[in-house]
Amino acid sequence: MSATGTAGGEASGGAAGPEAGAPFEPLDRLDRSILRELQRDGRLTNVELAKRVRLSPSPCLRRVKALEERGYIRGYAATLDRGLLRRGLHVFVMVSLTSQRQETLEAFERGVAALDDVLECHLIAGEADYLLAVAVEDLNAYQRFFTERLGELPGVASLKSLITMKAVKNTSELPV
Repeated sequence: MSATGTAGGEASGGAAGPEAGAPFEPLDRLDRSILRELQRDGRLTNVELAKRVRLSPSPCLRRVKALEERGYIRGYAATLDRGLLRRGLHVFVMVSLTSQRQETLEAFERGVAALDDVLECHLIAGEADYLLAVAVEDLNAYQRFFTERLGELPGVASLKSLITMKAVKNTSELPV
């Protein structure tokens, strides 16, 4: 297998299933066991994975390849320590735009996609238009990012910052 961490290192569009319009193929007990184990440790060798799910290595590898081809496993990623990488401040930002016209949304999305400090960007319903997850070194770094980068994105009307004091639960493991 690949790098450590959880399966599905890419951003999710929120739609259920492997691909929009693809026929749904239900997962059996063994497929679910494989997915659970790979979410916990994406670096498992095929031999170790096979032992854990009580299969021989060849059928186990065939199942993993099939899960990848069907889109259930989108990738493998390492989980990094934000603090050691000087990204210890985690901030959620609620963004309201000047309008909800398609060109305004697209311009904002292009701009935010280019910002490395933004880990996630979600179009939402409710009080704001977008919810961002941002990781920076500290409050001074966030203040600079807020005024020099976020506030300058196209279409931004207002920004509301929610600074994380403590992560009570932080997982990417999906129940399967």
